[in-house]
Amino acid sequence: MDDRRDTDCAGARTGSPDTEALILVDSADREVGHLSKERCHEGRGVLHRAFSLWIFNERGELLLQQRSAQKRLWPLYWSNSCCSHPRRDESIETASRRRLSEELGISCPLQFLFKFQYQAQFDATGAEHELCSVFIGHSAGSPRVNRQEILDWRWISQEALHVEMEANDAEAKLTPWFRLEWAQIRRDHRPALQITQ
Repeated sequence: MDDRRDTDCAGARTGSPDTEALILVDSADREVGHLSKERCHEGRGVLHRAFSLWIFNERGELLLQQRSAQKRLWPLYWSNSCCSHPRRDESIETASRRRLSEELGISCPLQFLFKFQYQAQFDATGAEHELCSVFIGHSAGSPRVNRQEILDWRWISQEALHVEMEANDAEAKLTPWFRLEWAQIRRDHRPALQITQ
């Protein structure tokens, strides 16, 4: 089912500029400094704090977003509902709610699932290196997407998502953190998926 009618908010909210300072952390998530978003993602990346949101509808379908062509890393790849970084002196919970509203025009309760560290190389000059907190939420409304951040979006059933994740071309179409998180959610957090159905 396509729920995209009249749900775009082009330019209504701003994205996070490359000059915005991200929070550098150690492997125990202790703050160790700040660095611009651009420099955090150069080379093999510098470990920084991040979050990732998985939003489901009343049918248990996941909201996917296709990243804007203007993204430096993984442009046009499909990913989970929302991913971003807290600002200096901003809690991960506050940042998660802020970005959910800025990117998707959605407000809903979020449940923390787990935290994990990963490094993923996009090309020779850019990468993600994050300590990422993963949250799940439920929303009955249609998103109003920020076109500066998102090219396209769709709802997908959990069964269809699993098929896409297992496809031979998944690495070329789906962001690496999306694939890593889905594997851990299915392995360790199935009850959280059940409450969305």
